[in-house]
Amino acid sequence: MRAPTWIATGAAVAATAAAGSVATDPASRWYRRLRKPRWQPPPAAFPLVWTPLYALIAVAGTRTLNRTGGAERAAFTRAYALNLALNAGWTALFFRAHRPTAALAEIAALNVSNLVVLRRAARTDRFSGLALAPYAAWTAFATALNGTIVALNRDR
Repeated sequence: MRAPTWIATGAAVAATAAAGSVATDPASRWYRRLRKPRWQPPPAAFPLVWTPLYALIAVAGTRTLNRTGGAERAAFTRAYALNLALNAGWTALFFRAHRPTAALAEIAALNVSNLVVLRRAARTDRFSGLALAPYAAWTAFATALNGTIVALNRDR
């Protein structure tokens, strides 16, 4: 017996969120010493943004998977899984490995993945595509922030 789609999708998104949360350490000495732009949100803003984004990612994934079948469902599943892996991977590269430049390259791949997942979801279910739009927008903002941090810390 297979678990309902919402359980599997919710568990995958929750695992991604947990991995990101465990890897994030804005209080670390390394992170505190980085030069950051004035427009960076305070650390407390990030969980306030990510919590609803992860909920939207789970809802959109569930709705899309429930409305597809066969090869289309398999392709979406692969794209969605890759997206979640890239999502969790950025945090590990940036905060744990202290590799903002590598994290910038990785988040660029995440942006491409976001567009692929959003397009596939929207083609199946308009609401799912709209639900993923804030995630894509926030990740684009995070890319600008990551790029600015790299530029401000070139000498480090």
